[in-house]
Amino acid sequence: MNPSSNSSTEAADSLTPANFRSLARSISFIENESNNYEELLLNLKPSSAKIIGVTGAPGAGKSSLVDALIGEMISDKKKVGVICVDPSSPFNKGALLGDRIRMSQWYNHPDVFIRSLASKGSLGGLHPKIIEISDLMKSVGFDYVIIETVGVGQSEVDIAALADITIVMLVPEGGDIIQNMKAGLMEVADIFVINKFDRPGAQNFYNSLKQMLSPAFNKVSRQISIIKTIAFEKQGIPELYKKIDEWKFDNQSEQKINLLTEKIWALIVNEKMKNVDKGKMKTEIEKAVLERDFNIYSFAKRYAN
Repeated sequence: MNPSSNSSTEAADSLTPANFRSLARSISFIENESNNYEELLLNLKPSSAKIIGVTGAPGAGKSSLVDALIGEMISDKKKVGVICVDPSSPFNKGALLGDRIRMSQWYNHPDVFIRSLASKGSLGGLHPKIIEISDLMKSVGFDYVIIETVGVGQSEVDIAALADITIVMLVPEGGDIIQNMKAGLMEVADIFVINKFDRPGAQNFYNSLKQMLSPAFNKVSRQISIIKTIAFEKQGIPELYKKIDEWKFDNQSEQKINLLTEKIWALIVNEKMKNVDKGKMKTEIEKAVLERDFNIYSFAKRYAN
């Protein structure tokens, strides 16, 4: 697909899992908000593909888990798209980790597409066009779209609002389990994965988490599974995939409607903000702060109008 093309509809129709070059160009087309990229989005085909969010603190083993999970899905004859959202480089604003150096065995597989995206400073830790890009990938024929992101607090909430199923990864030495629960993880997780389960204290960590998820301690109505894994050795991955494969996706559930509400809300906010030039605003702020009566709220209100 040529980003300068005026026919976004034709571009959408040409996308197939086998045509990864066209898919990659289309993602860049959306990222850069090239001419008529919105037409491409308006013509996306409905899809039954499921979005799986994988989040957790740095070092939890997310890439190893996703790598092993891809293997299970490919063995089950599934087609998989992967979006790896990385912290932005402070120098070039690109993704710090490239798709060539992670999950390398899948890079040239005909049924696997992997794309790294920089978060570009988004407050939640996700890419500002993650909704559009994930919907694009859903529309081209993948069975699953996996979104992997670094858990930095807000990103767990954001990924839960985007994904059909959210996997939160923990490690035995990850700190006080009660503090993890206070961070809101219990509200967003559909599956907890305790990775590196061969490490000391893992069973005690599991017991504490299981107790915290019991009805006596929490008010979450749905059942949250806990899976023990050693992702690097692919232990526990078949059990995790079985949970995902058996997951009941209800398009009319309150969770799904809330998910769609959050997605549409975010799209409206992005639409409202698309004409705001941050560089120009910075220049105006440099002048405005010199005024004695400078007020950030009145400035923001005036700028928004």
